[in-house]
Amino acid sequence: MNTIINHRIGTVIASVLITGSSLCFDNAVISGTSPTPNYQVVKKIPLGGEGGWDYLTLDSAARRLYITRSTRVIVLNVDTGLVVGEIGDTPGVHGVAIAPELNRGFTSNGKAATATIFDLKTLKVIGKVKTGSNPDAIVYDSVSQKVFTFNGLSNSATVFDAKTTKVLGTIALDGKPEFAVADGLGRIDVNLEDKSEIVAINASNLKVEKHSPLKPCSEPTGIDIDQEHRRLFIGCRNQIMTVVDANTLSMKATLPIGKGTDAIAYDPVTRLAFSSNGSGSLTVVHEDSADKFSIVNNVVTEPGARTMALDLKTHKLYLATAKFQATSTPVPGQVRSRPSIIPGTFVILVLGD
Repeated sequence: MNTIINHRIGTVIASVLITGSSLCFDNAVISGTSPTPNYQVVKKIPLGGEGGWDYLTLDSAARRLYITRSTRVIVLNVDTGLVVGEIGDTPGVHGVAIAPELNRGFTSNGKAATATIFDLKTLKVIGKVKTGSNPDAIVYDSVSQKVFTFNGLSNSATVFDAKTTKVLGTIALDGKPEFAVADGLGRIDVNLEDKSEIVAINASNLKVEKHSPLKPCSEPTGIDIDQEHRRLFIGCRNQIMTVVDANTLSMKATLPIGKGTDAIAYDPVTRLAFSSNGSGSLTVVHEDSADKFSIVNNVVTEPGARTMALDLKTHKLYLATAKFQATSTPVPGQVRSRPSIIPGTFVILVLGD
């Protein structure tokens, strides 16, 4: 995911999918369900500090938001908006996974090729595990009580026991893994960004069960799951959301989304799927039925707000972004340079009704 140094912002910073006010549906009733929340930015939590960021992880029960910031993880109380602690010494940190039943959390440290294990209550570091090269996404599977790090430079997954921290194996993936999700039944689904495929892994025997193409999806990134209806929602860099049957990995639908997506979230109560887009928008999709989906809103956020976490208790969304310095017009034939973050401007956007 490589968002540690202003990841994938250069091509999207000046492009906003929707301009002006958000496309409101005024709480219209959809398919006989409860009114759809009219999402908008309701609060900004300025955090400042140096460095880029990557994944956000929200522990709805504990009311804590884990924010990865290059060399550390900032922990925010979402009810008070106050920082309650940090997890340090996490070089190149990309993601955080939590195992509440074990009172443990885990980080993927891209530059160190390690995973940090920490106490959820005290935030004290318990230990570290060696992983493959550049661990990016990290997922905890509660069925097998195993942790999976997906290693972007070694095209593999490292698996270790969440209790003992013993490494149990390495899974070759034959492609660059992006984000992954546990399906609740003992299987892990991971996107291969360079192959535009999804891979199903058996968490019990650590075997790859299936590769499935995601065309017309190109460069799949974020993923989440509707466990009840067995549907996977996948964000793709060519501005579509792909809906896939979690049992068969067959395509069910595609929908247009904003530019620069890097995270997907699904709310099982409202049956809404969200795509946070670095161009400065949030695409909201309603699951009308297991095989029918509709776009209900495109909300203006801020440029760079491409990663996201969902609070399953309040149904609010938390997006991270900052202000960026203007970039010069690239010379023809040269790669456009990425804009630099203006120090002290990092902020969490809270979206709600």
